[in-house]
Amino acid sequence: MRWLNAAPLRALLALAVALSIWQVVVWLTDVPHFILPSPIRVGEALWVNAALLAEHARFTATNLLVGMAAGVALGVATALNLALSPVARLMLRPMLIFAQAVPVFALAPILTLWLGYGGTSKIVIVMLVIYFPVTSAFFDGLMRLPAPLVDLAHQMRATPLRRLFLLQVPNALPALISGLRLAIVYAPFAVIIGEWVGSSRGLGYLMLMSNGRGQTDLMFAALSVLAAMSLLLFATLEKLVSPAP
Repeated sequence: MRWLNAAPLRALLALAVALSIWQVVVWLTDVPHFILPSPIRVGEALWVNAALLAEHARFTATNLLVGMAAGVALGVATALNLALSPVARLMLRPMLIFAQAVPVFALAPILTLWLGYGGTSKIVIVMLVIYFPVTSAFFDGLMRLPAPLVDLAHQMRATPLRRLFLLQVPNALPALISGLRLAIVYAPFAVIIGEWVGSSRGLGYLMLMSNGRGQTDLMFAALSVLAAMSLLLFATLEKLVSPAP
């Protein structure tokens, strides 16, 4: 059973089991397909509407990737600034905590009103959602420098910049990776919320339209594409950060 040790094979096995249970539940309960379509119907919807799903998925994926890139870049820059400047910690950190207390999803209608129904509002929503987890995780890692490294910095009379980039940043990379994992989990929810609030394109928009028309199989198909997109992002991150054999 060594073949089960491969992560992709374990993931495929888990998916096959989940789909089988789903199909058996539909058969046993005879639930109407407009309430819970079977995996077979969802697969048919994926095949028949492949071009439509691809068109909306491109819009969602673009907003998702651009928003994540902007949020991660802004979060990393903010964490570095906080670690380097006591004044920034005094002024900015309370503002970050206050801003996080306001749910970004509650701001989605306002952002859509200000920025329009295009991709800009969705990018900003994604950026704001992942900004705090990345900033918080990376900043905590930067400030948790082990005592031996602190003593080394003092002995070498390292400047704040050299201490930051030569000691603190390498030590904080695992914390940054944890923040990126959270970002990948939160970002798809953010972009879909943005499309639900106001959009004429995207998987979230397609899900709303399908639900309103009773096309539950198409709605599940759009959800499946979004899930595959999220899993691909997570797998890519794990591949990049996992140590080489």
